[in-house]
Amino acid sequence: MPRIQAPTVAEHRAAQHRALLDAAREILAETGRPPTLTRVAARAGLARPSLYQYFRSPEDLLIAVVEDVFPRWSARVAAAMDAAATPADRVLAYVLTNFELITEGEHALATVLAKVAPGDAVAEQTHAMHRQLLEPLVEALRQLGVPTVPETAEMINAIVFAGSRLIESGTDLQTTWESARALLEPFVHASGKTTS
Repeated sequence: MPRIQAPTVAEHRAAQHRALLDAAREILAETGRPPTLTRVAARAGLARPSLYQYFRSPEDLLIAVVEDVFPRWSARVAAAMDAAATPADRVLAYVLTNFELITEGEHALATVLAKVAPGDAVAEQTHAMHRQLLEPLVEALRQLGVPTVPETAEMINAIVFAGSRLIESGTDLQTTWESARALLEPFVHASGKTTS
């Protein structure tokens, strides 16, 4: 029986599960293809039979990666927005944090997952993530007193999407962020003054 390397069996299993997800993410990011269970187990330092305690098939593993990637993205954006001092700063934090995640490769991983994950798992998770991501942005725009909140949120997302294409084609984060900020800062600060 393998040695438990955590204070409890539950903590050991959670650590093993996390190691397997991280290994699968790394392989997906490196290769752009679904990883084999053998390769994931080897990367995580587990015997392949141990992996079956966590995932029954490569499809189960991919679905678990999908369910792991998107909520973490949303949580990171929400945390950055929560830390911002004003509604205007929250809108800017929304854009910058998305750009940072894209620079770190999270968007590329999501794109790979969209191509290789089974069924509608990725489409459903992507739609859920976008809805979840929009909630704090919509609230910040409401607090700014923007008259057309849904449309403005979509326009800001269009800037995020354009920035993601720039970053993924080689434009550095700073240049992309400065361009987006030059467009958005006057708008959010003017909206904030109007509300005040």
